[in-house]
Amino acid sequence: MTVRILLCDDHAVVRAGLLALLGSAPGIEVVGEAGSGEEAVAMAGHLRPDVVLMDLQLGPGIDGVEATRRIAVPGSGVHVLVLTTYDTDADITRAIEAGATGYLLKAERPEELFAAIRSAAQGRTTLSPPVASRVMDRMRGAAGPTLTDRERDILGQLAHGLGNREIARALFISEATVKTHLGRIYAKLGVDTRAGAVAVAKEQRLLP
Repeated sequence: MTVRILLCDDHAVVRAGLLALLGSAPGIEVVGEAGSGEEAVAMAGHLRPDVVLMDLQLGPGIDGVEATRRIAVPGSGVHVLVLTTYDTDADITRAIEAGATGYLLKAERPEELFAAIRSAAQGRTTLSPPVASRVMDRMRGAAGPTLTDRERDILGQLAHGLGNREIARALFISEATVKTHLGRIYAKLGVDTRAGAVAVAKEQRLLP
């Protein structure tokens, strides 16, 4: 059975590379290309592919997670396989919760991508080894990371959109101290951005 694929990536060069790569794989047919989340949602609706290969960062408009949520609705028969360079806990969690069948990194070998596509078409979950390790680590630490009171305070300020200087003023500490605490918070939450820290904190109910 031929697996019908819709590509979604905002970089035309990446789409062209994937198109050439997938063209060499037996039993896989690319039926469409989308350069934005909105375009992917519309094309998935009328093309009804078996699998949508979805990047997470798509420039202006809705991101890959929101596009996944709109495409992978129960009964649609369309499976979303995330193909991205991003592997933070927050990205993985958001994508899987949105309904992604699998999560693959762009660094994987072509054979692994082909196998993941075929698995996704049958509704089977496929995760890149680094992603699977992060998911297992999260499950083992399901009780959540332990943050100090000061770290929770700073997280709360982050959630309100304050920058480092504003946080320092609000908590009567130096900006350098804020940066030190942020580094520790990122490490404990497994993220590398302020938005990622807030997303994980909300998910794990860590905000004060």
